[in-house]
Amino acid sequence: MIIDTHCHLDHKKYENDLEDILKRAEEAKVMRYIIPGADPKDLPIAINLTKKYQNIYFAVGVHPYHTADWKDDIFQNLNLEKAVAVGECGLDYFRLPKNSKEKNIEIEQQKDIFIKQIQFAKQFKKPLIIHIREASLDAKKILIAENSKEVGGVLHCFNADETLLELVEHNFYYGIGGVVTFKNGKRLAHILPKIPLDKILIETDAPYLTPEPHRGQRNEPSYTKFIVEKIADILNLTPDEVSKITTENSKRLFNINV
Repeated sequence: MIIDTHCHLDHKKYENDLEDILKRAEEAKVMRYIIPGADPKDLPIAINLTKKYQNIYFAVGVHPYHTADWKDDIFQNLNLEKAVAVGECGLDYFRLPKNSKEKNIEIEQQKDIFIKQIQFAKQFKKPLIIHIREASLDAKKILIAENSKEVGGVLHCFNADETLLELVEHNFYYGIGGVVTFKNGKRLAHILPKIPLDKILIETDAPYLTPEPHRGQRNEPSYTKFIVEKIADILNLTPDEVSKITTENSKRLFNINV
């Protein structure tokens, strides 16, 4: 059994064939899914999917790219039964404005909204789903300063930055996705053995970051099998062992009963 801990099933790319996607996933032994919150506009879609499908869960959050759409009131949805996390939230400095003044304003806005989401996670006692891109040091400082260890979470699409391995001691897990299968993913393959087995999660980030051998196509949860196989190869485990370990990790972090 596999739990895809990060898949955007509320994305418009799935609106015409979601039933087929879920059927293929089930055939690949994917039995649970978590839809992260990125754009608040998509949250109603995610919630409706969790009502329709018993094995789909959701998170509430605002991606760094959508800080302009921030609304405090969306976090009341964390009271819903199938809300399992806050995020994906965090810092992303990849597309910052070139103008230094605008750049600084954007950074401060991202930090402010990141901290607010950590506070909501602590208020509702939910783990965090963290997005970090080209902002490892700032993100780590905030997570530690805000005592996010209290709820823990996952570093989504772990970027293989060794400075973030310190967060193992702060109750954080590491989301491993399609990048580990890429030919240019050697850095992640090198870092992976340094992560404790009980801190590894499986994710697709579907429809993005499609693993080999389907890179370039739309990603979907059934492709977790390629991620599991690659992790097993790197860590000298069997795919069944990786599936079992990561499923138990996911259940523990997100408080999912299977």
